[in-house]
Amino acid sequence: MNDLPEPDRVEGAPHPRETTALFGHARAEADILRAIADKRLHHAWLITGPRGVGKATLAWRFARYLIATPPQEDGPSLFGDPPPPPDTLDIAPDHPAARRIAALSDPGLMLIRRGASDDGKRLKSQITVDEVRKLNAFFGLSASDGGMRVVIVDSADEMNVSAANALLKLLEEPPKRTVLLLIAHQPSRLLPTIRSRCRELRLSSLGPDDLAKALAAAGAEVPDAAALAEISGGSVGRALTLLNEDGVALYGEIIDLLSDLPRLDRQKALKLAERVSARGTTARLDLTLDLIDLALSRAARTGSGLPPNVEAVPGEAEVLAKLAPTPARARALAELQQSARARIDHGRAVNVDPQSLLLDLFLAANAVAASA
Repeated sequence: MNDLPEPDRVEGAPHPRETTALFGHARAEADILRAIADKRLHHAWLITGPRGVGKATLAWRFARYLIATPPQEDGPSLFGDPPPPPDTLDIAPDHPAARRIAALSDPGLMLIRRGASDDGKRLKSQITVDEVRKLNAFFGLSASDGGMRVVIVDSADEMNVSAANALLKLLEEPPKRTVLLLIAHQPSRLLPTIRSRCRELRLSSLGPDDLAKALAAAGAEVPDAAALAEISGGSVGRALTLLNEDGVALYGEIIDLLSDLPRLDRQKALKLAERVSARGTTARLDLTLDLIDLALSRAARTGSGLPPNVEAVPGEAEVLAKLAPTPARARALAELQQSARARIDHGRAVNVDPQSLLLDLFLAANAVAASA
């Protein structure tokens, strides 16, 4: 996989194993520290929440701590009084364990993620059973110096059925001094028996302040944290994509187009479609489709009496209110959003011309706006 992108890394951002700081999730980290202090460390943890909010960063912080400072067994200490309960998962970046983990060379750590295809030219779409079976050899080695062994699965909801069943067997009979950390964006896709054997840590979306801090730690400049938090849903990963693709300005263009409804400016819509669907702009096209979906969703919620608390771009509130002045219009927009998502998925599957797909979405929104 040396020539392939890491499946668990957001483009343009450090990998979570290289990220030392965690923002906005003090409660989840406190739960972990309390379990360590009480010597009630569960053998499997399911870290859930929206994509890109810091689940993997927390998992790697947890893993670094366990490997660098393995919990002591009960009984008298040979070296005097036991250390005080931990108050942070921080491990110095120059700690030998931290360095090994950053290089994926620590013998006590195993990372399970999507592997390369048989021809080595692309990443698999799922985590297969072959990846999970690597744990048999990993657990066959005894933990060095009485330390911990940690497994990170990123993400667990990408496992196929065979991989999930293989992991379930390990969860049912976990090896001693082993902790499994399962990251899941959609935990409902996991087997109920896997979920029931894990302690869940649910992470929430980040607010503007924590999002700005996390982005700054990743080396990104944030011109408008409030707008970015609204459009990204408090996800650092999505915010980085928006920053890389000038997504706030793109969302502003979409809102501007929607402000013309029910008299859609077709030329303006066509120019936008041509620009974002040009060759080599796949990421920008995907982002545009997602932002249209977001605009329709925010309009539908506005018409239902739940307008966004913060405008994502100037003038958005007026446009959303105009699009959905009544609950009936809000229902129509919600139905359009659902059908639009199906159109997008179908269009991608059968390689529909992206310009036609985008224009069709704007025309469908125009028809809803023109309805009585």
